[in-house]
Amino acid sequence: MSHIHIPDGVLPLWLWGAGWLLTLAMVAVAGKLSERSDVRRKVPLIGVVSALMLVAMSSEIVPIAYHINLTVIAGVLLGPVLSVIAAFIVEVILAMLGHGGVTVLGLNTVLIATEMVVGWALFHGLVRLLSRKRVKWSAGIATVITLAITTTMLVGIVALAGSGAAAQRESGALDPSTLSFSNPFASGVFTLGLFGGGQEAEQTPGEQPSAQPAPTTPPAGAGAAVQIDQAAVRRFAAVVYTLGPFGWLVEALITAAIVGYVARVRPSLIWEGALGEVEPVLPAHEVGIH
Repeated sequence: MSHIHIPDGVLPLWLWGAGWLLTLAMVAVAGKLSERSDVRRKVPLIGVVSALMLVAMSSEIVPIAYHINLTVIAGVLLGPVLSVIAAFIVEVILAMLGHGGVTVLGLNTVLIATEMVVGWALFHGLVRLLSRKRVKWSAGIATVITLAITTTMLVGIVALAGSGAAAQRESGALDPSTLSFSNPFASGVFTLGLFGGGQEAEQTPGEQPSAQPAPTTPPAGAGAAVQIDQAAVRRFAAVVYTLGPFGWLVEALITAAIVGYVARVRPSLIWEGALGEVEPVLPAHEVGIH
């Protein structure tokens, strides 16, 4: 998933500061827009969707080091306005649990909110193109495209940050230096690290290290330092673009199944949006049914 698991003190001030400024602006605008509707009725929905995202983002498919996030589902259910608010809530809790530092909370909110909003827009665009009968296909395709876009954004952020950020990427059973897998099921298939910060306490024998340490000093001059940064970023990009498509496919299948089910049992959540007006369901005796 496009979530930056980087501790404080790694990213430069200008980068994480810009992320915070952008996040605060997004949340302020979303708060103003939500005041136009009776958003209080939607607080339970925001809470449930945020909780599902929180659990999903804390769960890892070990062999490919991928965290399912359910952001496209959340975006479809909440719409673009409430998605920004939910993304900020989720990232605050994840930062408190150690999934990334407080300084990167802003950038993480931007990435996750982008996934939700872009996923919402692509889903509805594909529904218009393919019709509502192919809602599952629309959800699956929108998920893959959205995750590819935000993964590219993640690589761009890491490229701006340098090798220190690139070294923080977990690679699961993939060796970043050779792009080869080794003992993919040594640590199992699935782990839940809600309170573990996404890090294992000990390395299982035969398991590849989760991060490559960044060199403390360049071997020769500033030019060599730039080359080291470029090599680290290339390794990072190779890892995420090698492992990512497997995770995108898994998440696309999950998203298609859930969105298809919700569209069948509660279509107003899909087509009207969280801020849309939903007709109340009256008791049977009030509509003349005995």
